[in-house]
Amino acid sequence: MQNTGPHRPAAPDTTATPTHCPYCALQCGMNLTRVDGGTVEVSERADFPVNRGALCGKGRTAAAVLAPGARLTSPLVRSGDGALVPAGWDEALDRIAGNLERTRAEYGADALGVFGGGGLTNEKAYALGKFARVVLGTSQIDYNGRFCMSSAAAAGTRAFGLDRGLPFPLEDIPRTGCVILVGSNPAETMPPSLRYFTELRENGGTLIVVDPRRTRTAEQADLHLAPRPGTDLALALGMLHLVVAEGRVDEAYVEERTSGWEEARAAAMAHWPEYVERITGVSVPELREAVRLFCTPDAAMVLTARGPEQQAKGTDTVGAWINLCLATGRAGRPLSGYGCLTGQGNGQGGREHGQKADQLPGYRRLTDPAARRHVAEVWGVDPDALPGPGRSAYELLDALGTDVRSLLVMGSNPVVSAPRAAHVEERLRSLDFLAVCDVVLSETAELADVVLPVTQWAEETGTTTNLEGRVLLRRRAVTAPDGVRGDLEVLHGLAGRLGVEKGFPTDPEEVFEELRRASAGGPADYSGIDYRRLSEEDGVFWPCPAPPADTGTGTSTSTSTSTSTSTVPHPGTPRLFLDRFATDDGRARFAPVAHRPSAEEPDAEYPVLLTTGRVVAQYQSGAQTRRVAELNAAAPGPFVELHPRLAARLGAAEGDPLAVVSRRGRAVAPARITTGIRPDTVFMPFHWPGAGRANTLTNPALDPTSRMPEFKVCAVRVETVTS
Repeated sequence: MQNTGPHRPAAPDTTATPTHCPYCALQCGMNLTRVDGGTVEVSERADFPVNRGALCGKGRTAAAVLAPGARLTSPLVRSGDGALVPAGWDEALDRIAGNLERTRAEYGADALGVFGGGGLTNEKAYALGKFARVVLGTSQIDYNGRFCMSSAAAAGTRAFGLDRGLPFPLEDIPRTGCVILVGSNPAETMPPSLRYFTELRENGGTLIVVDPRRTRTAEQADLHLAPRPGTDLALALGMLHLVVAEGRVDEAYVEERTSGWEEARAAAMAHWPEYVERITGVSVPELREAVRLFCTPDAAMVLTARGPEQQAKGTDTVGAWINLCLATGRAGRPLSGYGCLTGQGNGQGGREHGQKADQLPGYRRLTDPAARRHVAEVWGVDPDALPGPGRSAYELLDALGTDVRSLLVMGSNPVVSAPRAAHVEERLRSLDFLAVCDVVLSETAELADVVLPVTQWAEETGTTTNLEGRVLLRRRAVTAPDGVRGDLEVLHGLAGRLGVEKGFPTDPEEVFEELRRASAGGPADYSGIDYRRLSEEDGVFWPCPAPPADTGTGTSTSTSTSTSTSTVPHPGTPRLFLDRFATDDGRARFAPVAHRPSAEEPDAEYPVLLTTGRVVAQYQSGAQTRRVAELNAAAPGPFVELHPRLAARLGAAEGDPLAVVSRRGRAVAPARITTGIRPDTVFMPFHWPGAGRANTLTNPALDPTSRMPEFKVCAVRVETVTS
C-alpha cells in the first residue's frame, strides 16, 4: 500500500532522492530534497546520462505543483445543486462503481469508456488496460498518446516490424554526420536535448531543420527548410527523387536488407523537384543542398516529431522519410537511422502495455490469438473473455453520450488537448457519468461527476520509458497530503467494488513484476528488468528478455534483434536492427507513398493555414504548468503568430486581439508579428483553455492507419477584433 500520510516530514531531511522529471519524454534526471517547512527543492543530477544535470524551467519548478495549494487534496462529488463539493473516499468510489455498474447493466460493457494518458507510469498504464478489459469488460479504451506519436509508431512498425521512438541512444546524435529534424523544436519542447544537436555541429556534422516557422531550433540549423504546412510528404519524396536521379542510392544495402524498393522508387520518381517546389514552397536549390548534406557523410539520421506526424497522412509522411533513410543505407547501421522524438513523459511506455485500443502488454496485438492466450494466462482469465479492439482516442471521445455513456479519465485533459475541442467538451457534458482522476482540477475535471485526487510523480514510485526506450525508475521522495491516494489504489478500490477482489495490487513493484510476465516474449519485452536493476543502473533499454532459467520456458520468443542464450542477465538493447530488422524475413520494408493534399486546404472563405505547437514555459494542456507562477510569468497566455505581410493586410499591430476562425469555431488571442513564419501561415500554442483555445479550431480528420487527427494543418481566416 502506498503511503498516503501527510505531506510533511517528521523532521527536516536533507537527503537527496534521485528521480526523474514529470514532464517530457527525456525524463531528465534530478534530485529532490525535503527542507524546512516540508517544501521540496529540485537540484541537478549530473550523473544521469540523458540530461547530464541540465534542466529546463519546467523541470526546475516541477516541485511547485506538489504544494497543497496548487493541487487537489480531497475527492469531489457533484451535489444536487450542481456544484463539486468535498467528499470521503468511500463515498466517491461507491458513486463511481455504482454508476459504472448501472451503465453496464442497462447498455452493455461497451457503454463504458476509459481514457488514459501518456504521462501515466508503466504500472498505471498496465493496470488501467487490465482494469478496462478484465473488470469492466469493455473494448472502449484509448489514451491521449494517440494524439502524439501514433503515426510514427505505425510507420515504424510497417517499415521495421517494431516501434521504439529512437532505435539508438541520444548519445549517438553528436557522433553522426547529418541530422534532418522534421517538424520538431526541441529548443522549446525539450531544451536539455538541444545540446546533442549543438555537439553534432561542434563535431563537424550538419543539422537540417524542416519547419514552417523559424523556431529557436531552426536558428541553430545549417539549413532551414520552411515548407507549407501539410507538405512534408512531398518534401521527402522530392528528396528521394533527387537521391535516385543523382545516383546516391546505396544499391547493395537496398538489395541485402530491404524489400519493396521498386514500388517506392516509382512513387518517388513522380515527384520531380520543380513539382515539389510548387507544392512545398521549398526551392529546388534548397532541395539539392539538403540531399547533398544528408548523403555526403558516412552516417546520418532523420528524426521526426509532431509536425509531420499530426496529419491525416502522417503515417505515409513518416514512411516517406523512412524511405529516404533506407534508400541511402541509413538504417540499422551504426550512428544512422530513423527515429521519433516522443513527446509525453511516458509516451513510449504508455503505448506498450495495454492502454491503447488495439494493444495488449508487451506491444502485443489484441487480434493475435497467441498474444491473447499469453496475457490471459498471466491475468487468470479466459482468452475469449478479452474484448477486441475498440475506438481510437478521437473516435471514442466523439462517441461519448451516445454509444459510450460513462467514462473514466485518468491523467488526461481532452477539453484542452483534443481536436475540435468545443465538440469534445459538448460530448463530455452529454455523458450520463464522468469520473476523473487527476492531480489538479483540470478543465476536464471541472465537468466531472466525481473527481479523485491522486498522487503525482514525487509522491509515488514507478517506472517510465523515455524516448530512447530506456526504462527508468522514478522514486518517491515525499509523502502525499492527507486525502490523496495513488491511481493503483483507485483501481484496486474500484475493482473490489465491481466484484474483482484480486489482481489489482497497490504496490507498484508488484504490478511491475506482473507486467514483466505479461510482456515476456513480446516485442516490448521487459521480463529481464526489475526494480533492483533499475535502482543500480541508469535505466535499461528494452527489449530485455529474461534469461531462460528465469522465464521457465527454456527459450525466448522475443521479436527483438537480441535473444537470451544463458542465465546471464540480458544487458538490454540500446541499438536496434544492427543485424536484422524485426520483420519476419529480417528486411526493412519500403512504403510506396505519394503526396496528397491535406484534409482541409485553404479557399476563399478560409485562405490561411493554421499550425499549432508548444512554447518553452508550458506543457501539453497546461493543467499543471499554468499553476506555476514562474512559468506563467514567462508564458502568460495564448497568441497568434503571423507574418508582417499578413498583419499589414489585416491592419493589425503587435498585441492587437485577433480572431482565428475555422469551420469548427473561433479563438481570440493577441497578435505576435514575426518574419519567422510563412506569410500564408499562422501559429497558435495549444496550452490554454477558454477564448484562446487553439484546439477549438483544429481538424479531427484522421489518418486511416494511425487514427491520428490532423492537428498540424487546417484552413482558417484571421480577423481583427473590435471592442
